Amino acid sequence: MKIILDAMGGDNAPLAVLQGAAAAVKEYGVDLILTGQEKVIRECAEKNGVSLQGMEIVDCPEVIEMCDEPAMSIRRKKNSSLVVGLRMLKEGAGDAFVSAGSTGALHVGASLLVRTIKGVKRPALATCVPTAGKPYLLLDCGANVECRAPMLEAFGVMGSVYMNKVMGVESPAVALVNNGAEESKGTPMYQEAHQLLKTNPNIRFVGNIEPRDVPGGKVDVVVCDGFTGNVILKLSEGMAKSLLGMVKQVLYSSLKCKIGALLIKDGLYSLKDTMNSEKIGGAPFLGAAKPVIKAHGSSKAMGIQNAIRQAKTCVENDLCGTMERALEQITAESETEAE
Repeated sequence: MKIILDAMGGDNAPLAVLQGAAAAVKEYGVDLILTGQEKVIRECAEKNGVSLQGMEIVDCPEVIEMCDEPAMSIRRKKNSSLVVGLRMLKEGAGDAFVSAGSTGALHVGASLLVRTIKGVKRPALATCVPTAGKPYLLLDCGANVECRAPMLEAFGVMGSVYMNKVMGVESPAVALVNNGAEESKGTPMYQEAHQLLKTNPNIRFVGNIEPRDVPGGKVDVVVCDGFTGNVILKLSEGMAKSLLGMVKQVLYSSLKCKIGALLIKDGLYSLKDTMNSEKIGGAPFLGAAKPVIKAHGSSKAMGIQNAIRQAKTCVENDLCGTMERALEQITAESETEAE
């Protein structure tokens, strides 16, 4: 198995990428193809004592910056690490692609270069969000700001397949974000999406879920349009950071509290570890014809390593093929009902 890795993508590239790559090669036994500026990569590895064993380097002189306009950068920077990597994936030089670079550019590139599976117009960005209980998959969380009801149905199917094949969840519970639990709630598009998800035999749809219940981890897949998903994701991140900060402030407010903090130190570290997004790794673009994983832009070595693990699992479980067959079944059943 060969996984293509964008060595220049992310805030901490190339060092964090190389460190995560080296750990993945050692832990998972994968072969990696690094796309990026070869001279910079080799100098960074040598300076920091990072082994490049098990890695092939494809020299790419250009880099897509976070500030670059996505569609324009894909067309103009054809020799960038991101574009070259996606092109190699399409041509079969690797089995999956991982990048911590620009989300917009990666989404456009996955759609235009790698293409999508049959039945999907645009890939959905899906993020596993940690909770006090089990993590849930949120999609779309930013790739498709405006959606139609059939797109949300496809998101539900793809999310269910991902949680089953990659995360190991049996019969994942799928819910639709809405401003009420009743079927009649929400905009006409969301009402239509509810009916489509409800009658879909390929998923276990449990109905609408209100935003206040999303962080509780009561369901496995949370479906919404990209605008709503992005708001939920960023609000959840902000609230978690704020609450952890408030707890820390209280624990250091007096001698009594400091003594208490020492007594519950292990529990606090466990909580912090549970909320660590680096352990998840990245967000897959579900619906792409081949596995494309978006690692967080601020990923450190652990995040990159786990994103590579995700890519490996996607390939081993034929995630894209399984999704395509599930969506084909939906189309066939719809056509039969129409007749």
